[in-house]
Amino acid sequence: MCWVYCVCLLPVLSGCVGARYLKGNQKLLYRQSVKAPKEISSTNLSNLYTQEANRRILFLPFNYLVGLHSWGKKNFNDSSRHLLFRSKARLIMGRDKVARKFDKKIAAAKENTKRISALQFRKQEKVNAFNNKIENGNMAMQWGEPVSVFDTAQVSATVSKMNSYLFNKGYFLGRTTTRLAEYRRRVSVTYIVTPNAPYIIDSVFLDIPDTAVAHVLNKHKAESKIKKGDQYDQDKISQERERIDLLLKDNGYYDFSRQYVDFDVDTSLYGIPHKVGVLLSIENPARRDHHKVFRVDSVLMVPDADLKSNRKRITKTYHNITYSYFKDYYSERILNQRIFISKDSIYSRTNTFNTQKQLANLDNFKFVNINYDTSGGRFIANVYASPLDRYSMSHEGGVTVTQGFPGPYYSLNLKKRNIFRGLENFELNGRFGFEGVASATGTKNIYKSTEINGNASIIFPQFLIPFSGQATNRWGKYNPKTRLSSGYTYTNRPEYQRSAVNVSGIYSWERKRVSYSLTAVNMNIIRSRLDPVFRGQLDTLQLQQGNNLINSFNPSLVTSTIFSVQWNPNNYGNLERSSLYLRGTIEAGGTLFNLFEPTIATKRGLQYYKYVRASLDIRRNEIIRKNTVIAYRINTGVAYSYSDNKTLPYEKFFFAGGSNGVRAWRPRRLGVGSQPPVLSKDPVKDGLFDYQFEKPGEILLEGSIEVRHKLFGFVNGAIFLDAGNVWSFKQAPQPTPGEYVAEWGGDTKFYAKDFYKQLGVGTGFGLRFDFSFLVLRLDMGMKVYDPAQPEGSRFVLDKVKFFNPFAKGTKETGYYDYKEPVIFNVGIGYPF
Repeated sequence: MCWVYCVCLLPVLSGCVGARYLKGNQKLLYRQSVKAPKEISSTNLSNLYTQEANRRILFLPFNYLVGLHSWGKKNFNDSSRHLLFRSKARLIMGRDKVARKFDKKIAAAKENTKRISALQFRKQEKVNAFNNKIENGNMAMQWGEPVSVFDTAQVSATVSKMNSYLFNKGYFLGRTTTRLAEYRRRVSVTYIVTPNAPYIIDSVFLDIPDTAVAHVLNKHKAESKIKKGDQYDQDKISQERERIDLLLKDNGYYDFSRQYVDFDVDTSLYGIPHKVGVLLSIENPARRDHHKVFRVDSVLMVPDADLKSNRKRITKTYHNITYSYFKDYYSERILNQRIFISKDSIYSRTNTFNTQKQLANLDNFKFVNINYDTSGGRFIANVYASPLDRYSMSHEGGVTVTQGFPGPYYSLNLKKRNIFRGLENFELNGRFGFEGVASATGTKNIYKSTEINGNASIIFPQFLIPFSGQATNRWGKYNPKTRLSSGYTYTNRPEYQRSAVNVSGIYSWERKRVSYSLTAVNMNIIRSRLDPVFRGQLDTLQLQQGNNLINSFNPSLVTSTIFSVQWNPNNYGNLERSSLYLRGTIEAGGTLFNLFEPTIATKRGLQYYKYVRASLDIRRNEIIRKNTVIAYRINTGVAYSYSDNKTLPYEKFFFAGGSNGVRAWRPRRLGVGSQPPVLSKDPVKDGLFDYQFEKPGEILLEGSIEVRHKLFGFVNGAIFLDAGNVWSFKQAPQPTPGEYVAEWGGDTKFYAKDFYKQLGVGTGFGLRFDFSFLVLRLDMGMKVYDPAQPEGSRFVLDKVKFFNPFAKGTKETGYYDYKEPVIFNVGIGYPF
């Protein structure tokens, strides 16, 4: 049947061949490539193309976006009303209609200036959207691409840019040539780069008349971007100019400018081939024989800069900082911790920016502006801040996706700022929602879960521990915070009702691009009420398979201390450059119970836990080209219980499978180790296994790689490969032989020598709809290697099937020819 589908698709795909839309003697720019030595970045060179070839479907000659653009353009010039192919005339009519509609509303508003302003803003937004389509084409034209006509002038321009790139990288004698290949009006261009020998920096000379400036540069000589023996690089020259500018501005040179810095490069130095000398010159100002060092005479802080009042401003000095305000709302002691400009100190650009940043981090000011007054021969730092409203409220309604099933929710958030006048913030949050969740012990049932939670927090802009005043001021630049929280959560499902009370105290701080969090106290009291049938299932599961799912529902007291680190050096997830993200967490639970028995809890029927837990999550996005990203992830964890009950709180177990893990398995159903699940009672509908129960583990190892490519507009495609599993520290008892128990056994215990044989491997593809407010993700996961299968039969990719039946035969005659169902995942946001 496959050939029938292919024949049916041919007429559609033929409309996507870019050459079809050429005119006269035009030729299609089909492909461009760069051939360069390995020391030259082909990616950087390919970014210099002045003309881009049209995107294709994989490696096939079908330029699908050209067809889309052509259809849109055809309809743009007639009277089409279709949303994608709307004509220019219809767009103009739509714009005028919207403008008239808003004009009527504005006229009706009369003297309500606030409503008039809001209506005018909305009108302009709508009109601008129509104007954009009128000028740039309808939606289909904007999503699509005009046919890329081969142009020799564009090729020459690209060659010129590549030669300039080589020159800037020190290949002064480098050159670029081209090789053209033509087939049926399709032209492929190969740019052949011959860099020749690079020029090396032999000497660096300084010409700095101002000895004080020269002293600063010599003191920081090791930080220079230009060093003897390095290859010449124009980017390094620019970086060095920027470094010098910032360095001097951090050492008091307020009015210094990078225009004073000049570089002269000499290729004839000493007559040595492929060697250059670099002369660094820093000129003096036109009217002075030196650069002036500025020292702060005084600091003025105005925390209510945009307030208007009939009162007279109050002036107060605290630790050499002068405060001016109408009313004493804010603690000068706390503000001083976030101001790093002090009297008699030399000007520092870094301290100025840090002051602005840390005052903004207090979440009490709309904006913070810092300027310096140099009039009258003085140098005065003025810090102006505009306060936020003391009370604020926000609410949100929407749909959340949990374990692949959507459900509505509503949340309400209240905030009171500066509650004790020490810039503390009080937050009160409430949330109510219905969620579609998978059964904890089933694959077919989708339950409506009602969840209600409330949380109250106080955030202090400092550590609530006894630091000296000097130490407290030093910590101010790291945005220290203490959050004291208390919350209550109630969950109601047909299987159980569950309530949890939480109390926590969290210290957090930041340093450069590293965020730290220390949860000194985290206490949860959990109580559950189970349906009798559900409890019986849990008891059977624990007895036969050693699965401790029932422990999640025992009344319990869970206490822990948690330390976590997040490193985000280059804004992970941005589409401009490759980025990295790392998160590590260490947790110790019930540590204090090593010193005493919590009799208060045990008398009330609460079990307690003692355990240690650690996890590490590493992610990387690699920008391959403009519309293509490769994303990697490694997610690992280990948890060990040493309490008398020899088990973890259920929330502290690790799970594999689901839309953010190994997507070829249902949520939390992969593992444990190679132990097979129970056999399905209806293989025709479900396949070989019945993934009825969740699979908690004490050791987690997951890895994923995903290629993301923009298809058109806000739609992106992805293909992925996932691998992972969970294990235990001990071997679970083998299930009692029975009708639905696999004949072969499996290991749940982790063995370092052969754990790789128990990794579940899945692949698949999906779509990402990147709206401005969220990313909706649809993935289809297919098993490649299933460790639950008997050895020798674990490769199952050739058995994948989208829809049932997933087996042949009947219960009476016996089942055979089992297939593996494709798993459909729905998610919000990217998987990693």
